[in-house]
Amino acid sequence: MARLRSDQPFIHPDCQISGSSFGEFVEIGAGSRVVNSAFGDYSYCDRTCDIANAEIGKFANIASFTRIGATDHPMEKASLHHFLYRSADYWDDAEDDADWFNHRASRIARIGHDTWIGHAAIVKPEVTIGHGAVVASGSVVTKDVAPYTIVGGVTAKPIRTRYPVSVAERMTDLAWWDWDNDRLRAALPDFRTLSAQAFLEKYELT
Repeated sequence: MARLRSDQPFIHPDCQISGSSFGEFVEIGAGSRVVNSAFGDYSYCDRTCDIANAEIGKFANIASFTRIGATDHPMEKASLHHFLYRSADYWDDAEDDADWFNHRASRIARIGHDTWIGHAAIVKPEVTIGHGAVVASGSVVTKDVAPYTIVGGVTAKPIRTRYPVSVAERMTDLAWWDWDNDRLRAALPDFRTLSAQAFLEKYELT
């Protein structure tokens, strides 16, 4: 029997999940933390990921130890420290700074469909990773990544395109990630054996 299901996510042990939603056939790796985030169908993260304030598209591949939506400290204030906004941890008569936490939660990172975020990469808040893009392992992404572009480094910069522009545009238009499970299964042999160009030529008119 298939391990992943359409009616509930496969969440491995020792995860911390709050304020989040999951599409069909989603998997969350052991020891991961997912907060205020949404995972699209078929997306997964591997072990020990930290994902906050993020919208994850469909078929996203997120490697282990990745951090998405890495939070900031208030650099413009007199101190960077937790006591400014996690104040109730330090004084019985102080409240946490709700405005600061609401501000953090509003800074959404967006990961497109059919993306690959490499091992131990960091994607900062309010960054968009376009459909089909790849982020190399260990990268720190501080700016938007165009669709079907491979980026890497600290800070991440374009390395090359995954497909020629015309192929990338046609793949985006095909939007196979919106196919239902039965159609994906029927096309599985072609996903496995055809080049992107050949796949497009077969399925663009069907």
